[in-house]
Amino acid sequence: MPSLKDLKIRINSVKSTRKITKAMQMVAAAKLRRAQEAAEAARPYAERMNAVLANLARGANPDTAPRLLRGTGSDRVHLLIVATAERGLCGGFNSSIVRLARERIERLKAEGKQVKILTIGRKGREQLKREYADLFVGHVDLSGVKRIGYANAHEIAHDILARFEGGEFDVATLFYARFKSVISQVPTAQQLIPAVFEQDEAAANAPAVVYDYEPEEEAILADLLPRSVATQIFAGLLENAASEQGARMSAMDNATRNAGEMIDKLTIEYNRSRQAAITKELIEIISGAEAL
Repeated sequence: MPSLKDLKIRINSVKSTRKITKAMQMVAAAKLRRAQEAAEAARPYAERMNAVLANLARGANPDTAPRLLRGTGSDRVHLLIVATAERGLCGGFNSSIVRLARERIERLKAEGKQVKILTIGRKGREQLKREYADLFVGHVDLSGVKRIGYANAHEIAHDILARFEGGEFDVATLFYARFKSVISQVPTAQQLIPAVFEQDEAAANAPAVVYDYEPEEEAILADLLPRSVATQIFAGLLENAASEQGARMSAMDNATRNAGEMIDKLTIEYNRSRQAAITKELIEIISGAEAL
């Protein structure tokens, strides 16, 4: 049984931990508001660009369309871009993205495909490198970036496009977490190359609209598709930033409440031990007095 001194030290230690987790929760809440606003502001732009490119792709000639749209004609080599956080203490946020990527890696390997991994964020790199170190082709460190900007996504997209033009892969897929709420972040796999345009049910059922483009669809796609890759990466990074802060806020809230419950239990144990010690001393005093 721990002594009164040990219990007192442990109670003070848990109280200090609770102060830290409470402070981290408040910081995450402040950052979440800005990150959520940025992610939600980027969604309409990305969705509208997706709709425009989808309309252009329908009218393009499959034989003369840009390679970013028609692909290489093969899907043998897959590049997986796994975007996670630079820091931990955010619950299962990083692990859920890595789990989805790991499932895709195992499935592709079972199908006889070649897999290459490019990580964004230190936590995803640390987890995947334990098993798939030989599959890594690059890593993007954003630890020094306080606020994600389009320039960061453009640099990543430029590197990916250069690898594609160099024939290093056939299919590129981005893994990130889409922000839904503080307690819900959805791990998502989005194919970047060849371009895939997803439309909601309302857009799919809407009557087709015919546009005349100048210049031709192929020329417009050749200019817009590289920008689309950067835009999708930027939107994914913004979603990740909001998801990370939401997950951290929730995790630190749980940790703060757990610390409070532990303090209550330790305090009860301390009081009981103290009362038992006092009772024992009184019994000893009374027994000594009676013996006299």
